[in-house]
Amino acid sequence: MTVLPRLIAHADWSSNANKRWICLAELDQQGSYRVRIPETVGDPQSLFTELLERAAGGSVLAGFDFPIGLPSIYAERLQIRDFRAILPELGRGIWADFFEVAREKDEIGPTRPFYPMTPGKKTGVRKQHHLLRALQVESITELLRECEKKTDIRPAASSLFWTLGAKQVGKAAIVGWRDVLIPALRTPEIDVAIWPFEGSLFDLISSRKITVAETYPAEACLHLGMSPPGRGWSKTNQSDRAFQGKYIWNWLCSRKIRTESRLLKMIRAGFGPSKDSEDPFDALVGLLSMLEVVLGYRPTGESCVNEIRSIEGWILGQSGSG
Repeated sequence: MTVLPRLIAHADWSSNANKRWICLAELDQQGSYRVRIPETVGDPQSLFTELLERAAGGSVLAGFDFPIGLPSIYAERLQIRDFRAILPELGRGIWADFFEVAREKDEIGPTRPFYPMTPGKKTGVRKQHHLLRALQVESITELLRECEKKTDIRPAASSLFWTLGAKQVGKAAIVGWRDVLIPALRTPEIDVAIWPFEGSLFDLISSRKITVAETYPAEACLHLGMSPPGRGWSKTNQSDRAFQGKYIWNWLCSRKIRTESRLLKMIRAGFGPSKDSEDPFDALVGLLSMLEVVLGYRPTGESCVNEIRSIEGWILGQSGSG
């Protein structure tokens, strides 16, 4: 019998604290989930403690839309064979500068791989080939994990280590790893496991207090029947978000998921006029994608390929994992 998590949480993450939003689904006594209205994330380092309190003794499945894992070619060069084992060591010892984003090309190196901190004073000063040369690869595609590569139905994600541009995810990953995951891994009482590195999803949910999984809102949209963002619609446009709301509404009805009335109003209104309203939108979409997997309507996407399970990781619910 599959054990369901008492609480499912999805955080739309950012290096900017004002753009971090979280959406929760709580399991009731009748075995149904109720989705709450998205809210801003507070202190990252107390997030897991707060989620455990809300779960009231039950297990937590927490999804984050930042990369969790390393590109295989990078790990191979540094002889890293287990991402979960190396993660708590990042930021100290020989990895002391790992989270320090390189400002100049000469600062990039195997143990300081994020670049650049800023675009530079002149257009084009910070070049992608500076990163490629320093990490000894030929193209940025080599620094993509398998789950980040272009698929038939959505474009490629951005590389973890390239920290420039609207699609960059590296700085958000730094905050997520440094301020959320690593403190929890160094605190045994929290009992956090990271999927898929430590086992199958439902085995972890049934045996650990918190299970962490990686999500990707552009992928999550596909799980709910939407077309990929950027193909005929934009997440930053209120009317587009309102139009996509029909897919959210249809999904909620088909899965018999209960919601707060305020959330339904928010969905119909396209989450409000602000451009930043894409953040609570992503928090909700990611949560519903996680529910799609937890309720058995979509496979987890776990791979039998060893380098994916131990080094690269995977996006929850994404197919094509070999």
